[in-house]
Amino acid sequence: MPELPEVETIVRGLRAVLPGRRVLSVRLGKTDFIDDPAALEHELPGCRIGAVERLGKFIAVRLEKQETRPSLLIHLGMTGQLATARPGEPIPPHTHVIFALDDGRELRYTDTRRFGRMLFAADSAGRDVLGKLGDDPLEITFAAFRASLARRRAMVKALLLDQHFLRGMGNIYTDEALWRARIHPKRHAARLTLDEARRLHASMRKVLADAIRLRGSSISDYLDAAGQPGGYQRRHRVYGREGKPCFRCGTKIRRVIVAGRSSYFCPHCQRISRLEIRDSKRGTRARALR
Repeated sequence: MPELPEVETIVRGLRAVLPGRRVLSVRLGKTDFIDDPAALEHELPGCRIGAVERLGKFIAVRLEKQETRPSLLIHLGMTGQLATARPGEPIPPHTHVIFALDDGRELRYTDTRRFGRMLFAADSAGRDVLGKLGDDPLEITFAAFRASLARRRAMVKALLLDQHFLRGMGNIYTDEALWRARIHPKRHAARLTLDEARRLHASMRKVLADAIRLRGSSISDYLDAAGQPGGYQRRHRVYGREGKPCFRCGTKIRRVIVAGRSSYFCPHCQRISRLEIRDSKRGTRARALR
């Protein structure tokens, strides 16, 4: 699933070509991932695109229509792709939405598995749709990050994946940040020391910035707004490397399940006490009984 660096890369690509353009028409294919297909068909034509922003893992296309400021909100799911193209260019299979623009180009949404989401939000901020998202990991200060960690009893990996805690973090970059910070994914967030919290905050921002610079990670279907793959997958140090040697110490990388997700870590570099292992098992059992 595209995470913050991939979505940010796409947003930056679209931001270079979409603002100022007007939507002329909307063509829909399969619509089971669209909240209200009729709203797209009826409301978008005639809208001017004012800006393109990232809200966590959502792409927000800010629109201007008479005196209103609605938004088109897009989540790419697992296999979604959003790119501009000339009308004469071949339409890829599984292209389900085509927005015709006033400069002759088209904005196309392609999604093989249709696990994405698209909707028209009359509220320009989209708050009614998105709910309460956490802080952006590239913007949160260390003081705020540390204070939030100290209030949580959850395992740190699960917490970082919680979009109400931080918006945009996902499985790949959480594993990479925890490895850089030498923190086990099952450590309890509130038990991290001041130095560990500081390392995690810095590692998280470093990993995300590097991934954005290399235009994200292309592991399966991800392509940027120009249809090109990313390059950060060649820099992964732990994600997807089960059984391979740690780049730091040579110990074989292991995989555990945290919050229902595969989590990769080095058992030598990212240690956890027996007490925290016991507590994490208790917490898992308690949640299963609820």
